[in-house]
Amino acid sequence: MKRLVDRRQRVLRVRGVQHAMAVADTARARDEANGIAHNLERLRQVRGELFDTRGTATGATFAAMQELATRLEQASRQLDGALYDARRKVEAQEGLALVANREKEIATRLKDRAHADLEEWRENKLAALPRYRRMQRNGDA
Repeated sequence: MKRLVDRRQRVLRVRGVQHAMAVADTARARDEANGIAHNLERLRQVRGELFDTRGTATGATFAAMQELATRLEQASRQLDGALYDARRKVEAQEGLALVANREKEIATRLKDRAHADLEEWRENKLAALPRYRRMQRNGDA
């Protein structure tokens, strides 16, 4: 019986570590998605400010700004794809964290039940002893 409680305690520790790792992976994926979203917003801001020029611009300057705007737009589309992938990864990691939490809760309940069964077994064993043995065991003799 004691070995069962010890085994359940080990399983609980493993499940706790798995849960902690899943939560850390979720946080890492969320940070990555937030970083991509921030970069995308900055890129769009730079593109929006690109044509806010004061005064006159030459044709060469305008062509260079147009080329840069095209490249920024292309980079923006690529970041949109990366952001979509990062958000899917966050959702997947959150699902894994939820499963790990559920497994940890199940392991906790099983350990508690094993501990309660051990205590009940000890009580039943003590109750089955003859009265004089119980008194010796409890120190009443």
